[in-house]
Amino acid sequence: MKIENTFAVSRYENRNGAISWRVTGWLHGVRIRRNFKTRDEAAAEKSVLELKSVQQNAGMRSVMTFLSDAQLREAEDAFRRLEGQPKPLMFHLDFALTNYRPPAHEKPVDEAVTAYLAVKEAEQVQNLISSAMLTTIKRHMTALKKTFPGITVADLTAAKLTPFLQRGKPCLKTYNNRRGLVSTFLKFCEQQDWMATNPIKKVPYYRIARRRGSAKTISAVQAQELMTYLEGFKGGRLVPYFALCLFAGIRPCLRTGEMLRLKPGHIDLETGVIRVEPDVSKVKELRRVCIQPNLAAWLRAYPLDKFPIIIPNLQKIRARIAKRFGLTHDVMRHTFISMHVAKFRSIGEAALQAGNSESIIKKHYLDLKSKEEAEQFFGIVPLAAPAASAQPDAMEVKPAA
Repeated sequence: MKIENTFAVSRYENRNGAISWRVTGWLHGVRIRRNFKTRDEAAAEKSVLELKSVQQNAGMRSVMTFLSDAQLREAEDAFRRLEGQPKPLMFHLDFALTNYRPPAHEKPVDEAVTAYLAVKEAEQVQNLISSAMLTTIKRHMTALKKTFPGITVADLTAAKLTPFLQRGKPCLKTYNNRRGLVSTFLKFCEQQDWMATNPIKKVPYYRIARRRGSAKTISAVQAQELMTYLEGFKGGRLVPYFALCLFAGIRPCLRTGEMLRLKPGHIDLETGVIRVEPDVSKVKELRRVCIQPNLAAWLRAYPLDKFPIIIPNLQKIRARIAKRFGLTHDVMRHTFISMHVAKFRSIGEAALQAGNSESIIKKHYLDLKSKEEAEQFFGIVPLAAPAASAQPDAMEVKPAA
């Protein structure tokens, strides 16, 4: 049954003859009857009762509180947002007070990146990281600034970072590498109190199953076709670069790789050794690569004083050659290592020559090639080379007994 909440003010004569003004009505089933000395007081009470009736109909009620109007609105909003949640408001408040640490001061992403790169540049000067690593860090930090302009590092979340790491649909290894670089940057920001929690913890990391023999290589026949083509391409200008990558396993990257820093002075045909100095090596360690007879033939036919290792515009020209012959990034280095293992049957020697661990050599390169194909590979010599230049067997590596 619907209860009417209506009120009226009427003149009332008491038994003693005094005149009063009476407020009467019903408030949610409760009868109201109150007397006042003046009509104005009765009218004010009627207004109060009508307001109370409206509030109760709307689910509101009057209470005494020390909260301001803004605080009351915020409290009401908090309870509305928690409606249906299993835990009360105080649980969420206690959790926030325990776990949240506000940043000492807000730091835009671009300013944080600038400060971070300054630290990394100082580390590179102290030889704590390589110049190649610094270049890689700068490239990814620049991408981070461009992707998140106008926000602070405290605003970065896992939901924002995951698409950034997945841009361009990278392979899982590339994705994990990007995640590692961003993680190091965010740890730096966390140490500076520019963010309360590190969101990288909620960004997925992928475990990649590695199988033995997974290195991608080319065959001896394909290597022969490549080198034959290079002899006739632009007068053989690219021969030294490709010969050193293919027959010595020097890391080929033209942005951060060893080939970019390798100098003619590191290559000694008299002793038959290439010295990959720490400032050239990816792992910052000296290694010596024995010059195989066929590589010596290539370097004598195309001497480095006339045919530089790095020529102008090599990046674009190399990309054209790679596309023509289906060469992936490290395929020539992988081919050298697998052929070396097949010919000399020494995992330890191959590890020394390539600058890898024995476990990596065994896991990825063992038994990829036959001894016959390896002999064919290391027998690839230039058409322009003197016949005697491929004969100095003393330069071959003799595996330990």
